[in-house]
Amino acid sequence: MNTIRLSFDEYATLVEQAPILIWRADLTMGCNYFNERWLSFTGRTLEQESGNGWAAGVHPDDLPRCLKIYTGSFARREIFEMEYRLRRADGVFRWLFDRGVPFDNPTGQFAGYIGSCIDVTERVEAQTRLKAAQDAELQMLRELLPVCSWCKKVRKDDGYWGQLESYVSKHSALRFTHSICPACEKKHFPGTPGPV
Repeated sequence: MNTIRLSFDEYATLVEQAPILIWRADLTMGCNYFNERWLSFTGRTLEQESGNGWAAGVHPDDLPRCLKIYTGSFARREIFEMEYRLRRADGVFRWLFDRGVPFDNPTGQFAGYIGSCIDVTERVEAQTRLKAAQDAELQMLRELLPVCSWCKKVRKDDGYWGQLESYVSKHSALRFTHSICPACEKKHFPGTPGPV
């Protein structure tokens, strides 16, 4: 199999134009490189993003978790993966999947991390919608009241069966008055004049 060797310019083009956001951090844990895609996404300059400047774009609710994962993995020199929201140039927060890997310098010594991010907002939002639908369905199922088709007793939370009136009275502010519908009046009290 022939291996195609790329020139420096070709590598630079691949890194800068790849359809992913790429970053690099040095031994200080500060970032010293972001590709053009990253800078275009955030609408900020390399100088603004460098060091810990990139953290200004992370959603405040996600930043503590991100920093914990990042610093912990850096200390252990382990690959990490995380999702967080990053502010896009138009001010909208988008969900990113970020994967960072340790890298070595040409002499084989640990030199920092290289990472790549992809926008996963559509997947995260679809999962959120699915969970909301599942929660709504579960809530609807919780609100179902098991009633016997024959005697109309209700199965209570403890599994025992009781009268519908006592169950509803206990679980709501409703109070009952009793009467007889016209069909039952004819069936059970034939020949009785007027409403019972």
